[in-house]
Amino acid sequence: MSIWELLLAFVVVVLMLVALLANVLVLMCFLYSADIRKQVPGLFILNLTFCNLLMAVSSMPLTLAGIIYKSQPAGDQVCHAVGFLETFLTTNSMLSMAALSIDRWIAVVFPLSYHSKMRFRDAALILSYTWLHSASFPIVAASLSWVGFHHLYASCTLYSKRPEDRTQFVIFTGVFHALSFLLSLVVLCFTYLKVLKVARFHCKRIDVITMQTLVLLVDIHPSVRERCLEEQRRRRQRATKKISTFIGTFILCFAPYVITRLVELSSVVHINAHWGIISKCLAYSKAVSDPFVYSLLRHQYKKTWKDIINKVLKRSSINSSALAGEAHSRNLPQLSE
Repeated sequence: MSIWELLLAFVVVVLMLVALLANVLVLMCFLYSADIRKQVPGLFILNLTFCNLLMAVSSMPLTLAGIIYKSQPAGDQVCHAVGFLETFLTTNSMLSMAALSIDRWIAVVFPLSYHSKMRFRDAALILSYTWLHSASFPIVAASLSWVGFHHLYASCTLYSKRPEDRTQFVIFTGVFHALSFLLSLVVLCFTYLKVLKVARFHCKRIDVITMQTLVLLVDIHPSVRERCLEEQRRRRQRATKKISTFIGTFILCFAPYVITRLVELSSVVHINAHWGIISKCLAYSKAVSDPFVYSLLRHQYKKTWKDIINKVLKRSSINSSALAGEAHSRNLPQLSE
């Protein structure tokens, strides 16, 4: 193996381990906290978490083996199953992010009617659509034998080996990425930009009230005034940072891989094998970033994880105290003798 292949294999191992750990933490928080389970977005986050976990235990290990052995790491049936699953999970995770953005859009733009427009039944219907949408493309690809091991990406994915199917496969690939990546990106941009517009409007109203208050309070200390102005700047930047993170991570992780898959269909452009694997690793990195972007960095999940840690530490301290008391009681007869 070359130094590049060793480095790429190491990256895949790191992505796989971090994705497993982070998504398991999200799942633990979901199971532990009744408040998180009561929230409608929790269904979308749970679906996204399962997609990321399955990706980490199915597609990533085979890609690692493909990098190491430079060939198909398993039998045809296993490779076809993993390729089918990878196509389904990738599409499902993209549509789950779009569903989360729709939920935020309704919550921010229509706050008074949110509970009537986004109920658990509505979320279940949206998830049903994402599953049907995500399953349709790999079913078609599997029926036409367009799933197999692709050396450019060292993974089992959409791939057509028959030259006579080239035109149909090009059309299929274009439609697939248009209705998965492009559709999800359009929904993300539309909904989050609407959310940002409302957030900026509310920030302006708060800023006006704050400035009027500062003008009226003539005797206010300069340090307090400066803190108020600093909080204004942070409030204006907070929504922009969050929305930039949602859209930016989606584009950064998926766009290089999707563009590479589309450029690959052209026989004019030659794609370096290392870049193919790098673009695949970037797509895998979404399974690592999702738990932090959508869950673990939020206050509710931080609080839940702290409660879990405190409960574990408290239980261990109780057990150690009980063991110490038992040892002490055993030593009492010996001392009396």
